[in-house]
Amino acid sequence: MEENNMVPVTILTGFLGSGKTTLLNRILKEDHGKRIAVIENEFGEVGVDSEIIEKSDEQIVEMNNGCICCTVRGDLIRILGTLKEKRDSGDLKFDRVVIETTGMADPGPVAQTFFTDEEIGNYYLLDSIITLVDAKHAPKQLDEFHEAQEQVGFADRILMSKTDLVSEGEIETLSKRLKRMNPRAPIKKVDFGNAPIDEVLDIRGFNLNAILALDPDFLTDTHHEHHDEVASFVYQTKKPFDGKKLEDFLSGMIQIHGPDLLRYKGVLWMKGNPRRVVFQGVHMMMGGDVGKPWAKNEAKQSVLVFIGKNLPKDIFIAGLEECLAK
Repeated sequence: MEENNMVPVTILTGFLGSGKTTLLNRILKEDHGKRIAVIENEFGEVGVDSEIIEKSDEQIVEMNNGCICCTVRGDLIRILGTLKEKRDSGDLKFDRVVIETTGMADPGPVAQTFFTDEEIGNYYLLDSIITLVDAKHAPKQLDEFHEAQEQVGFADRILMSKTDLVSEGEIETLSKRLKRMNPRAPIKKVDFGNAPIDEVLDIRGFNLNAILALDPDFLTDTHHEHHDEVASFVYQTKKPFDGKKLEDFLSGMIQIHGPDLLRYKGVLWMKGNPRRVVFQGVHMMMGGDVGKPWAKNEAKQSVLVFIGKNLPKDIFIAGLEECLAK
């Protein structure tokens, strides 16, 4: 399908108690004119308020088997397939889908669903992964649970909740930690789910042609206060890449480190190509696209960001250096 006709999907994730359901309830209640199908994954958490469901026209689907993960990815494909059939037949009307994962879920397998199943991938457009972070409890959660770290690592946008319960200094410290873990996700404060709809839906965080925005301070901030399992690094160069060498190198690194690569994305200057090349991946699945042409007087450069668990930064950077065109 043409991208404009595809059904956008938002994955809403965040650790237990971060405010996912509060945000989802507000989205469902707001008069925004959007018809939303919700896939709700329950695991000992309070579901969508039944009163809200009764008052709304939304389609609520519950997955009560714990986590949306590898073992139940088939259920997610089946549910998305059923929603497609009902929408195509006119039995159900919705414009978009929101998947709320359980607080203990790794969002990676959910995102992979849109790469692994051709029918699903051609019908639904993965719009973004929104991660809620509890400002009060996140420092301890990030220390103790790798799921909390992976939720931050996969985020296209981070919404920080419960900021009224902590000091400005604590917010700043947590923000710096989150930026080191994932420099490509903007961080916004959200109070009791009160986030503007345009900061949650239709942000095209997963779009290959989206601009790769990095926090400028990230590249100069080398002081690390935490030894997080999930971390990130950025590679920049003003030299062009040799396309064949780069493809071979990245393919090899993904074969070795794919399970630990949460997200990776880049805007590339390739030798002999008048247009920028945009690529991204999730774990061992990588895709690329041709971006807009380089402007006549534009300074060409490549920017790549890698987010993952215990990645060998030195090996990646040395290999990328070897891929530059002679």
